[in-house]
Amino acid sequence: MRLNRLLKYINIAIAVLIVLAAFGIYWIAWRPLPQTSGTIKGGVTQKVTVSFDRLGEPHIAAANQDDLLFAQGYLTAQERMWQMDVLRRLSGGDLSEVFGAVALESDQDMRRLRLRRIAEESYVTLPPQDRAAIAAYARGVNAYLDSHRGRMPLEFTLLRYDPQPWSVVDSILIGLHMFRNLTTTYPDEILKQNMLAGGDPAKVDFLFPVRTGHEVPPGALQPVGAESQPGSNAWAIAGSHTASGKPLVSNDMHLEFSIPGIWYLVHLKCPDLDVAGVSLPGLPGVIVGHNDRVAWGLTNLHYDVQDFYIEKFDDRTGRYEFRGKVMQARAERELIVVKNARPVEMLNWVTIHGPIWAEGKMRLALRWMAAEPANFQFPFLEVNRARNWQEFTRAISRFTGPAQNFVYGDVDGNIGYHAAGKLPIRKGYAGDVPVDGASGNFEWQGVIPFDQLPASFNPSDGLIVTANQNPFPPDYPYAVHGNFASHYRSKQIRDMLSRRSGLRPEDTLAVQKDVYSGFSRYLAQAVVTAFDGRGAPADLAEAVALLRAWNGQMDKSRPEPLIISLAFQHFRKAIAEAASPGKGPIYETQMAPAVIENLLRARPAGWFGDYDAALLRSFSDAIDEGRRMQGRDVKKWIYGKYLELTIEHPIGHRLPLVAKYFDIGPVWMSGSSTSVKQTTPRLGPSMRMNADLGDWDRSLMNLPIGESGHVLSRHYKDQWDAYYNATSFPMQFRKVDVKSVLEFAPQ
Repeated sequence: MRLNRLLKYINIAIAVLIVLAAFGIYWIAWRPLPQTSGTIKGGVTQKVTVSFDRLGEPHIAAANQDDLLFAQGYLTAQERMWQMDVLRRLSGGDLSEVFGAVALESDQDMRRLRLRRIAEESYVTLPPQDRAAIAAYARGVNAYLDSHRGRMPLEFTLLRYDPQPWSVVDSILIGLHMFRNLTTTYPDEILKQNMLAGGDPAKVDFLFPVRTGHEVPPGALQPVGAESQPGSNAWAIAGSHTASGKPLVSNDMHLEFSIPGIWYLVHLKCPDLDVAGVSLPGLPGVIVGHNDRVAWGLTNLHYDVQDFYIEKFDDRTGRYEFRGKVMQARAERELIVVKNARPVEMLNWVTIHGPIWAEGKMRLALRWMAAEPANFQFPFLEVNRARNWQEFTRAISRFTGPAQNFVYGDVDGNIGYHAAGKLPIRKGYAGDVPVDGASGNFEWQGVIPFDQLPASFNPSDGLIVTANQNPFPPDYPYAVHGNFASHYRSKQIRDMLSRRSGLRPEDTLAVQKDVYSGFSRYLAQAVVTAFDGRGAPADLAEAVALLRAWNGQMDKSRPEPLIISLAFQHFRKAIAEAASPGKGPIYETQMAPAVIENLLRARPAGWFGDYDAALLRSFSDAIDEGRRMQGRDVKKWIYGKYLELTIEHPIGHRLPLVAKYFDIGPVWMSGSSTSVKQTTPRLGPSMRMNADLGDWDRSLMNLPIGESGHVLSRHYKDQWDAYYNATSFPMQFRKVDVKSVLEFAPQ
């Protein structure tokens, strides 16, 4: 009897705990879920109808642009508010306020870059039509915040803070976040300076290939390009190659993995606008997609828009020299609020070139195009409305950056390409090394005019392919400097597209998931040739035999990709050691594949006494490392175990018992930095679009994870399986399979 009573009490206690747990989940995670049906009152002048499809994408129809963008702001906020808040905090240098001292270094970097100050200055000079559009979007975000106080997304509850109201400045900060992410080159410049200290200048220069626009001395090695990340692929195919007889436009932008992903699917419609694609949470409109006449995609241009200037600078007074005159730097004081700690004060000195950075005894000022006066503009709503090539190029002509390759197609059968963004004209050459700011000899001389940027319209072969490669011709009238990608991805894309006719979106999707690496195949054959020519140790024979028969596919289930990846890493270290002794481990730029191929093809004197012997030494070290990792039998090695991906939710990953519901992975990945499916443990395709201009509803679109940032939403991870297996989804446009309807109504 006593035992039964005890069991009864235990069962009651368990039931109470279950009820309390269920109530807790409901209160902090279920209540904040987005509203997808019914009516929301206020904020609009006329009724707005939102139809949600099976992926949770909102198809928004409004009577005017202000109401349309209000609804876009509200709907994006109810799915991605915490992401939006973290992005503005990241760019503004305010993460420490909610995360504590662990985020202090990031905040200090952002304050040194002055991103919030740049955003505030940009607000004043923002064109009126851009400011009005972003303001309408911000009103929608704030309507969501005002109506959801006390039931914010789970992350706000766990971190115990409420988001501040949204502003146009915050939206500009989101744009500057992308500018910083896609144009930050100064770490490579500092790395190069470190390698120059005690290194051979000519060899170190070779490890950091750039194109300067200047003549290369006769007999000098000419770098074949640079593999720099993040990268992307985009192409336009003329109707002569397609099943429909109309163009196909494809895009897969490669960015850092995150939960939720960086893009948000949306379809916007009002009397003079009908556009669908991916939007950037925090900003209105569509960044990549199509309207009823035009489709477009983007890849990063990788043009260098940053220079370091050596300043003769006095740390105590802020005085420095410029063109023989003593100048006074502007002092900007920053106060960083740190959770559970004292605030941290910072003093930024800003010269005529930019903020001061301390690098050893040197004082460097960073000049960056994003910080130039009146630089920020947001022309994407004009892009969204473009009806033809002339309107499209007119819209992107006022795009300031981050500099991009725009790929275009229209229903009339035209395809086109145009680089866009403000690119500095350099007097002399600045480039990868700090230049003397005191003399003024390397000042920027304005920007390259838009109509002189690389462009193409209806090329004779019917193919436009951009994969971050150098688009500037050899006889370009301006000195060019950029970390452009090598030819591996662009060549493979062009080869795959030109081999077939009657192409459909499914065929271009297959190209996007291709994992062949021309570089890895080349390096594998170089190892085989070196082994055959020298009678190398027998314990390498098994690995060499695998490479001899390998087809270059960086497949997750195979050993060969792991073998060659380790060989690449060890040989990369060896060439860096030859250029700058003791610095081998720090040379990790994505330029290295092109550098290695160029070096092995040219084999100049002064690097190695015997190139084959050096390559085999690196190969032997690679096999030893692989055996420590995955055992002695190389045939049983698995590349996917090495290229294993886990996408961690920054808060949910740290929660006991439930972390797996927030995270993606661990999963094995195929691909490499030099395959069309550009994959590393840090980044990969952030979306995949394949637009069919013969029938918009045959187009395909896929996010990596899902529309929603709410872990209990059915749309939190519902796109992952399709992304992982590259099967994608129809891009609903004219025919929408409606699952629920929400209305915004005037108060």
